[in-house]
Amino acid sequence: MSKSIRIGTRGSQLALWQANEVSNRLTEIGYRPEILVIKTTGDKRIDTSLASIGGKGLFIKELEEALTRRDIDVAVHSLKDVPSLIPEQFVLAGFLERADPRDAWVQLDGTPIEAMHAGAVIGTSAPRRRAQLRLLSPELKLEEMRGNVDTRINKLRAGLYDAAVLASAGLIRLGRASEITAQFAVEQMVPAAGQGIVAIETNRDDDEARAAATAINHRPTEVAARAERGVLQKFGEALDCYSAVAVHAVMNGKMTLHAFFGEIEGDRWLRVTRDGDEPDAVVQAVFDELVDRGAMELLK
Repeated sequence: MSKSIRIGTRGSQLALWQANEVSNRLTEIGYRPEILVIKTTGDKRIDTSLASIGGKGLFIKELEEALTRRDIDVAVHSLKDVPSLIPEQFVLAGFLERADPRDAWVQLDGTPIEAMHAGAVIGTSAPRRRAQLRLLSPELKLEEMRGNVDTRINKLRAGLYDAAVLASAGLIRLGRASEITAQFAVEQMVPAAGQGIVAIETNRDDDEARAAATAINHRPTEVAARAERGVLQKFGEALDCYSAVAVHAVMNGKMTLHAFFGEIEGDRWLRVTRDGDEPDAVVQAVFDELVDRGAMELLK
C-alpha cells in the first residue's frame, strides 16, 4: 500500500507548480501525496518592501509552523526564499534538479538594457539585483517591485515600469519564457543563492519524511545548493535582508563559485570567483577572499 504524504506550499501559481512537481516525483516512486496550501506573511503583504517587514523568511514562516504542528510532512520552497540559517529542528532534505538560474531582463518592446534611455524606471526588489544593476547601468532608475510573476508582468503592461528583472526559472516554469528579452550571464549578474532550485524541508526527527525527500533528491543540485548557502552561513548573523549578496555555483566536472557583495546605494563592491574539485575547500576560499577584501566592512 502506498504511503500518504502531506505537502505544504504557498498558494502562488509558481509555488503550486513547484509543489505539483514534487508531488509528481513522489507519486512516481509510490507515494500518495496531498497538497495543502498555506498563506504566508510574505504573500499577504505584497505592496511592502520585504526588507522593511522582516525579509524573505516571511515566505516560509507559516510553512515551518505547520511542520512544527505536524500538519504537513514536507514543505516545498523556492530555495532562494529560504534564509541561510534555519532553526535546528528543520532540515533541507531534498532538492529538485535546478532550472535556469540566470536573471532575466524583461522589456515588453524588446529593448535591451544597453539601449534604455537615462532615467528609465526598472522594477526589482532584490538588494543584490539593485546593486549589480547600478554597476551595469548607473543611469537607470531602480524602483521596488513586489508580487508574483503575473503581477509583475501586468505592472509592466500598465506602464508603471519601463522594464524589470525577474528570475528566468519562474518565467520558464510558468510558460512565460517568451516574455524574456535577454538573460544576464552569471558573471554579470550573480544569481541569488539557490535561485532556480526547489527545496524540500522536513522536521529533522521525521525519518519517513526525510526519506521521501531524499528519494527524489538531485545530488549535483544539492552540492551546488549547499555550497552557495555555505558561503552565506559562514557570515552567520552578519547578513540580513538588506544585504546585497549573491552566490552561485557552476558544476562542470569541478565547482566554480561566483560571489558578489555590494552596497545597495553606495559605490563599494566585491566580486570573487574560485574553482576546485572539493566543494568545501572552494566555499572556504571564497569566504576567506571576501573577508580579506573587506566584505565585513561592506556589511556594516
